Amino acid sequence: MELHFDAAVFDLDGVVTRTARLHFAAWKESFDRLLAERGLPLFTREDYLAYVDGKPRRDGIRALLAARGLPGDEAVVEQLATEKNDRFRTVLAQEGPEVFPGALELLRALRARGVRTVLASSSRNAGPVVEAAGIADLFDARVDGITSAARGLAGKPAPDLFLAAAREVGAQPERCVLLEDAVAGVEAGAAGCFCLVVGVDRGGNHLPLRLAGADLVVQGLRELSVDAIERWFVRASDRRPSALTHLDGLQRELQGRRPAIFLDYDGTLAPIVDHPEDAVMPAQVRADLEAATTRCPVVLVSGRRLADVAALVDLPALTFAGSHGFEIRGPTGSHAIRPESQGAIHAAAAALRARLGAIEGILVEDKSFAVAIHFRLADPAFVPAVERMVDEVGVGLGLRKTHGKMIFELRPDVDWDKGRAVRFLLETLGLGDAVPIYVGDDVTDEDAFRALADDGISILVSDEPRPTAARWSLQDPAEVGFFLRLLCGGEP
Repeated sequence: MELHFDAAVFDLDGVVTRTARLHFAAWKESFDRLLAERGLPLFTREDYLAYVDGKPRRDGIRALLAARGLPGDEAVVEQLATEKNDRFRTVLAQEGPEVFPGALELLRALRARGVRTVLASSSRNAGPVVEAAGIADLFDARVDGITSAARGLAGKPAPDLFLAAAREVGAQPERCVLLEDAVAGVEAGAAGCFCLVVGVDRGGNHLPLRLAGADLVVQGLRELSVDAIERWFVRASDRRPSALTHLDGLQRELQGRRPAIFLDYDGTLAPIVDHPEDAVMPAQVRADLEAATTRCPVVLVSGRRLADVAALVDLPALTFAGSHGFEIRGPTGSHAIRPESQGAIHAAAAALRARLGAIEGILVEDKSFAVAIHFRLADPAFVPAVERMVDEVGVGLGLRKTHGKMIFELRPDVDWDKGRAVRFLLETLGLGDAVPIYVGDDVTDEDAFRALADDGISILVSDEPRPTAARWSLQDPAEVGFFLRLLCGGEP
């Protein structure tokens, strides 16, 4: 099958090879001598990421010197450049480069599908590194620091290096994926209009990479596949701008009014897992959520039973809307929408357990106001038969079938969903003067996105584009935490 992208452009250090540690050690030894002589703070990993990572050597030296208030004397720049290069080559010869297994797997998979692969590195040592690593044959072309100097290419964050790499294999940037671990490199990819810019976070750099323009951030290339990249290109028209990189615009929409934040739980605050009881918020996301409750009203709107989601979150300051809004607990107490429907729900759960019990991997969950039939762990071949049984039971009991992430649900056949629940809560909680912000990841959250189309802010949580009524996007629960922190005035 023909793919919708032609080439993949790879940075070297930190993406394909684990040589960033060697570069840092060489930089530190070179800089520290100069800085110690002048009584200035020594070189740190934060300095490496901020000033030299991904940039041509001399540009990085000038940036670090300027940050320490030192003049960029060319003699000093040349001396440091020579010292750093000599030290790097020495340690490279001693230790050799390490290749990330995930990078090898992705490179081979891309080439097996006919995708052209290009190495693009600011380093003048890129050639020796790939030769020593034995991976030169995995690239159709290479553009490195030596090439850049010969052609007069501007260094990152200018896009020249990557655009030249795409041209080497006859590809246009809009049909290329770029993989880069440095903030300057991500900025270059965004400036070059590459269709998909993947930031590779090897440790604590997720937010800076996203703010620099990465469409997707991964911790390693094993998180990517050719098919996942292909889905990005196929669905490019469905992509939504990042709520992180457009936070200023979102805050302008508030126009001085307070936000009222509505959040789904599974896939939004906690990762999607095989067993629902294992869905736990990461500690930092919990801290960001708790801090947000001190700044503005926060409501959890979940498909889970109210008691279950309230126990998982365990933050008394929150208002909870469970079972897609059929159960609500807030400052004025608890109440339910259409409690008489619970008899049909319990009967459906019992019937489906009896009929589906023999199918391995199927979980039937009675949520009081809905029955969830989870098929994430089941053989896909059985799913059509499962859906037919769900349809039969639902019709017989007058229930309505809906879909979610790897689940079918049966709910009361009434005009009520997360969108109507949000509107109800805005009125009930006296939030008519607030700007509602709804953040969710599931198909069921689309009702809320549509309900807030005219006067709210809607944010889809997804690691790839998909059709949605939301106007903005976040990648995963970690980014939801970042968003809450930044929206409420916290430090990145």
